[in-house]
Amino acid sequence: MTLEQAIFQNDLDSVKTLLISEPNLIDKKTEDGILYPFYAARLGHEEIVRYIVEYSRASMNITDDAHRSILHYAAESGNVSLATYLVEKVGMSIVSGDQNLITPLDLAVQRKDTAMKAYFESVLGCAYEDMYRNPILTGMHPDPSIVRVGEDYYMVNSSFIYFPCIPISHSKDLIHWEVIGHAITNPEWAYLDDLEGGRGYWAPDISYYEGRFYITATYRLNDTGTIYRRQMVVSSDKPEGPYCKPSFIEEDGIDPSIFSDDDGRRYMLLNRGARIFEISKDGTTQLSEAKLLYYGSQKRAPEGPHLLKKDGYYYLFLAEGGTGPGHRITVSRSKELFGNYEPCPYNPIMRQWDETAPIQRCGHGKPVMTQNGEWYMVYLCGRMIDGLYSMLGRETALDPITWTNDGWPIVNSLKGPSTLQKKPSLPEHCFTEASMSYSGEDILSPEFVTPRPPEKDGITLQNSRIMLKGSLHPLSTMQARNILLVRQKHFNFEASATFDYPCLFKGQEAGLTCYYDENTYLTFGIADSPNGYVLKITEHIGDDTTATEVSSPLSKFQSIKLKVMTWGLKREFYCSIDEGEDMLFATLDNVYYLCDEGLRKGKRFTGAMTGVYAYSGPSSPLTASVSYFHYQAL
Repeated sequence: MTLEQAIFQNDLDSVKTLLISEPNLIDKKTEDGILYPFYAARLGHEEIVRYIVEYSRASMNITDDAHRSILHYAAESGNVSLATYLVEKVGMSIVSGDQNLITPLDLAVQRKDTAMKAYFESVLGCAYEDMYRNPILTGMHPDPSIVRVGEDYYMVNSSFIYFPCIPISHSKDLIHWEVIGHAITNPEWAYLDDLEGGRGYWAPDISYYEGRFYITATYRLNDTGTIYRRQMVVSSDKPEGPYCKPSFIEEDGIDPSIFSDDDGRRYMLLNRGARIFEISKDGTTQLSEAKLLYYGSQKRAPEGPHLLKKDGYYYLFLAEGGTGPGHRITVSRSKELFGNYEPCPYNPIMRQWDETAPIQRCGHGKPVMTQNGEWYMVYLCGRMIDGLYSMLGRETALDPITWTNDGWPIVNSLKGPSTLQKKPSLPEHCFTEASMSYSGEDILSPEFVTPRPPEKDGITLQNSRIMLKGSLHPLSTMQARNILLVRQKHFNFEASATFDYPCLFKGQEAGLTCYYDENTYLTFGIADSPNGYVLKITEHIGDDTTATEVSSPLSKFQSIKLKVMTWGLKREFYCSIDEGEDMLFATLDNVYYLCDEGLRKGKRFTGAMTGVYAYSGPSSPLTASVSYFHYQAL
């Protein structure tokens, strides 16, 4: 009898005999590739699982290739007694997520296992419906900063070279967010035209002072000349804006934040470590030289400084360890603003310790207190495909802060990032989520952005259409304009656009793009050829541009829908003519290049986007008419 057969037949005696004679068997897998402890748990054979846990050499910190624990498998069995044993005696987590962020509790809900769900909820002290899931903002939403004004919460994130610059999101419950404006909406104030992808506006901070909202960010230039970094400041009496013309402070560093002390004096903090200098009340002028407050606890790449004054202490929060797997949040404190800062004995107060977990590189956070006295930390995180490709860029997560008896803040009880977490005690924020679609509206959703500002008449709305003026320059240049994009927010998604019959000339094209920056993108478009219009897929990776698929000439049509369907690194491309049936045109199996790790060139800190483009070249003008664009998760 094999071990698989013994477990299947629930034959404990045979399991004991086999494992006593060959202990290493427990580390092997069934014919279907399931580890034997997990197989026993899935079958709900509690006595065998207990024996494996208490007498075999199996470790209980193991997960399968999808990062599922033994409790995931037990949750599929329906055996509540087994789940109770694994939770209460083995210490398995009910809310630990697999690679798709599915937890044992999710599995109980999906299976409509009311007994298992009720047990899990009793342990958590919270109903499933009263929990939220991280990340709270998916897709490219790095470097979050938050402020509460009354019962309203406002958050900003880095936008790099995308325009409008620095999205401002609003929430009532810290979970549901909607973009309500941007810090820079005037293209003449953006100063992005000559900046490479990954430059632009980094790590913004939002604060509130005497009736005005202040947003500051690092303006990161190209690595030419002698000045690489400036600090930008804008303000407005309305959180959504419009904001005033940007002012720039000529102090080197990144990740600025503004702190206002009880005496009304205002300060800006910058890395490395936390350097501080006084600024004018309107935030536009530097009044003193920068001084180092503290270099940090881990002392590698200390950045993202934020100050909080509470209970007689100045608490200094830092991001450390670089933005990769070692990213973390640390805190120190001092009784005096310019005093010596004592590092927290519990540092790092947020870090992902599990290298195989789906949510990684957690850091760069800022605390906020709710109107009910609860504390939370927003922070950046990242998820990867196959542990290699951060296609969605850096995202925003949220976890609770508790204060220890000796006055230190710790995040999520030092457990690292959560997958499922109890919602804050706040009224649920009901709003119409910003659409990632266009179908004849009078205005574009604030979810739409462009790499650098478009031409003045480059993107307009006419006759229930998006009118894209063809760029004179190809997408592989910084001079390319009028590329209309939305963030890729899901590993699996569908995007489609319907184009009216175009009037193309030699070398011109228009269509869909999956875009990272001018160095890495793909296009699926209608192109002109000597024999007529064709469909063409082009991949641009570094210095190489390759047309991977070209169709036969198209017959005349009124409209054409182009669609891309995505599963991880795989892209499938479909087209339909005049509202006909979708036809599969081509497949790309590995678009690894649409992420930070896809190419070593320049600053790659952003995330994949998708949208529509038009290229005219220098010969003849082109305007592409888009009647419909839609993005949705799969």
